[in-house]
Amino acid sequence: MEEKVISGKKNGMSVLFLTVVLYVVAILGLVFGATNLGSYVLNPRDVVIVVVCGLYLLLGWIPLLGLRVLKPQEALVLTLFGKYYGTLKGAGFYFVNPFCVGVNPAATTKLSQSGDVASRPVVAVPAAGQVPVVTGMLDKKMSLKIQTLNNAKQKINDCLGNPVEIGIAVTWRIVDTVKAAFNVDNYKEYLSLQCDTALRDIVRIYPYDVAENVDTTGDGVADEGSLRGSSEVVAQRIKDEIQKKVDVAGIEIVDARITYLAYATEIAAVMLQRQQASAIIDARKMIVDGAVGMVEMALERLKNGGMVELDEERKAAMVSNLLVVLCGNHDAQPIVNSGSLY
Repeated sequence: MEEKVISGKKNGMSVLFLTVVLYVVAILGLVFGATNLGSYVLNPRDVVIVVVCGLYLLLGWIPLLGLRVLKPQEALVLTLFGKYYGTLKGAGFYFVNPFCVGVNPAATTKLSQSGDVASRPVVAVPAAGQVPVVTGMLDKKMSLKIQTLNNAKQKINDCLGNPVEIGIAVTWRIVDTVKAAFNVDNYKEYLSLQCDTALRDIVRIYPYDVAENVDTTGDGVADEGSLRGSSEVVAQRIKDEIQKKVDVAGIEIVDARITYLAYATEIAAVMLQRQQASAIIDARKMIVDGAVGMVEMALERLKNGGMVELDEERKAAMVSNLLVVLCGNHDAQPIVNSGSLY
């Protein structure tokens, strides 16, 4: 089923004006005919006028049911006796077949997203044994604006099995109203569910942080992809995955971004200690590499300068002392040796 945009139907004001004028004429005709019927001579013309005006007063409101008002970036899918009639798009005052019915299966669905404000029909609280009564009208119009879906945070295991809490914000819009109305039962709930499943499918490919021997691209070669370090790549893959799933619903995914990322609470403390230990090891490694380089430079300059001749034992002692001074966490306490090493 393809979308059919109804054009050339912006005659709402003309139909409204004509209906009001005809109602006025019908009331005047009814009064005139009724007055003449009260006379002694019965004129068949007056009877016809009274009948026609009375019928119009009873049924003349039916064309008003075909009036539709649309604001910018709104659309209305119409059906006529169960068949797809067409879609109204664009701002204007329209007149269509009065028996057309608007279709929007997600009219009352509220998600955590922009544009979904409290517009539900008001339901009166019934007394005991009574049926709830809907006192408001449902808005069957579809918004064509870009909307933002902010799904709740999910707990997902990454490729290493570590539980991760992650949340995404997806910006989307409707590009095919017919698919949104008829291909899925509720396009908002369908979008939310597909966002959850796509997020799980992608997060399971990546580790939270860079890990060895992990292939995130599927080319058979280990890489440095991670949820924390490759957020742009991960977000793009999530967007592409969602788009493949929601094409059937006539929805376009404009963008997808990670809004929250952290280890689950049950392992957050342990992973923090692991990160701290890794940072300490990296720092110590850098300090040791620098200290060894400085010791080598000191021995080389002493040798080239000819300031002192050091045998192997003295070199070992000097290296030991320099490494202790350079690699220690505290300031060195000098010890003055007034004697000989031998």
